[in-house]
Amino acid sequence: MLDTVRSVTTPELIEVQLHPAGLLPRSLAWLVDAGIRLGIIIMASQILLILGNFGQGILLLLYFGLEWFYPVLFEVLGSGASPGKRALGLTVVNADGTPVGWGPSLTRNLLRTADFLPFLYAIGIISILFDKEFRRLGDIVGGTLVIYRDPTGKLPAIAQLDPIAPNLPLDRATQRALVAYAERAALLTTARLEELASLVPHLARSESGPQGMARLIGLANYLIGRRT
Repeated sequence: MLDTVRSVTTPELIEVQLHPAGLLPRSLAWLVDAGIRLGIIIMASQILLILGNFGQGILLLLYFGLEWFYPVLFEVLGSGASPGKRALGLTVVNADGTPVGWGPSLTRNLLRTADFLPFLYAIGIISILFDKEFRRLGDIVGGTLVIYRDPTGKLPAIAQLDPIAPNLPLDRATQRALVAYAERAALLTTARLEELASLVPHLARSESGPQGMARLIGLANYLIGRRT
């Protein structure tokens, strides 16, 4: 089953594409994390079982902590990725692409109990296979996504010019177009940028050449929140 794409718009009006991860990479990440937890339990048991009942009690507490809080701590404090997810290039985020917090992470991990039913994560697997964004029940209730981490993906930098407040209300499409224009300014020739600016005289105020181009980039600086 092929992965899909989810487009979200940041508060800076920049559109970001998220790539939800399917069943196979998520399963492999789970196996890596399960192996790590098992290894910790085996090593700890070699010491704690020597302590008799007290050691057994500590071992049970350790098992409980690893089972329920291992993923939560890594997701919230480790940039959304447990060691298994990091190894597979995955990360957990909120549905809008923002970093996952304690509430959503606790919700998605506590509901692993429901996803596990009736055995071996059967409900979770069915949910992933039939959901277009590959979410298990915990993700649906918690409002989270497991996506591919893009190590090289950075938001395009907009040249920093004096921000210019628009002199008329701008609809969402126009705002996005202005931000996209400024983002791509470094990739286009000056002649092409001036040509594009001439197509929107109501925004460039009929200024031609570099002045019109600079005005549009100044408007974009204002739209993404830069202020003098």
